[in-house]
Amino acid sequence: MGERFLEFLRYLLWGGLWYVLTLFNGYVLYRLSAPFLFVRKKWWWRALLLLLLAGSSGMVIWVGDPNLLYTLPVFLAVFFLCTRGDRVGRLTMCLIVFCLVMSVCALLDTYLGNLDNYGVLTRLARPMVFGGLYLLLRRRLPPEPVNLSPRLWRLMLGLSIMPFCALAAVVLQTYTKYDAPAADAQAMNLGLVVLPFVLLTSVVLLYAVRILADHERLERASQLAGLREVYYQGLRQEQAQVRALRHDMRNHLSALLGLLERGSWEEAERYLRQMGGSPALTGHRRFCGNETVDVVLASKAAALEEAGLTGEFQVSLPEQMDIPAPELCALLGNALDNAIEGAAGAEDRTVRLRARADKGLLMLRVENALGRPVKRGPDGAFVTTKGEREAHGFGLEGMEEIARRRGGSLEAKAEGGRFQLTVCLPLDGGN
Repeated sequence: MGERFLEFLRYLLWGGLWYVLTLFNGYVLYRLSAPFLFVRKKWWWRALLLLLLAGSSGMVIWVGDPNLLYTLPVFLAVFFLCTRGDRVGRLTMCLIVFCLVMSVCALLDTYLGNLDNYGVLTRLARPMVFGGLYLLLRRRLPPEPVNLSPRLWRLMLGLSIMPFCALAAVVLQTYTKYDAPAADAQAMNLGLVVLPFVLLTSVVLLYAVRILADHERLERASQLAGLREVYYQGLRQEQAQVRALRHDMRNHLSALLGLLERGSWEEAERYLRQMGGSPALTGHRRFCGNETVDVVLASKAAALEEAGLTGEFQVSLPEQMDIPAPELCALLGNALDNAIEGAAGAEDRTVRLRARADKGLLMLRVENALGRPVKRGPDGAFVTTKGEREAHGFGLEGMEEIARRRGGSLEAKAEGGRFQLTVCLPLDGGN
């Protein structure tokens, strides 16, 4: 009775230790992969992703084992449920993480299988390998979720398919001849070459995604800095006008006093109205207090005036929003650029913009009259009428990509000689 109890106690302790080590693996893999992803904010989604990674790290996989392929659909489904954002980007990261986890498991289970205490060794080796990978890469993890352009995500998807195909080839080549000793020996030799390649390639791809994300972040920051430069140039110009007005104020007062003494009331009134219309007195326009929005709208208001158009802005946005400044800048800037282009030559010279944040949603609507009919491409999408496509910026296509990535929507329609663009985005990025 005592021996059975001790045996049960040892089994219980070893089983508990195994669960602890498995959860540790899941935690380490979560810390390794989550910085590249927009993980849903609710705690249960994060817990589910951690459990997925923990369960995958504890699977017994060896060369010639078809369970690897059975695991992929479950891994992919749960991965997509727990994350949000660009679908191609999520698929890419899913394949990279899957290849990394499965290559480690297959290496340990295959080549430690002939050793004594195989089960103990593989269970202890897993947290050592995954922990070592995390320590190796933790300083190179992105500081915020990766937000690549669709073109770069497609490129990375193509690259991530290569290690996945190599991993699958090791399984598929040997499954039909699993019981043949010659095929088994061939598979062992092949796996010894392919599996380290898959692991190394997965790590390199993670690092490549980080480098591309840093490059795009710097590019967006540069674009925003350019807009801010325009904004501050306007401020300096207004300050110069104020100084000039202050310097000439005595002369203005003397001129007004002379007109009043002569009884030229109408001329004095006209003089005062001219002074009242001075940019130095009207001052810098603040639209909502959000720095990014104010920078963009101040720049586009000047562009509207230069084009002979009138901007009618109704903006109610908080100072801080859960939307990156470059994306917000791109949405507002491109929407107004399209409106300026479309309203050229129209009788109605007013461009109307409505933007508000309410109930966790950002609503943006831009409306303008059309000076000429809009053009559509073969797929029905609106296309620019400019001679050089590069001069049009990323336009509606880029705006649609931002809306799709953040779980929102974009609607563009041209009816009755007017064009209307409506964007709706969840401020929390979706849960």
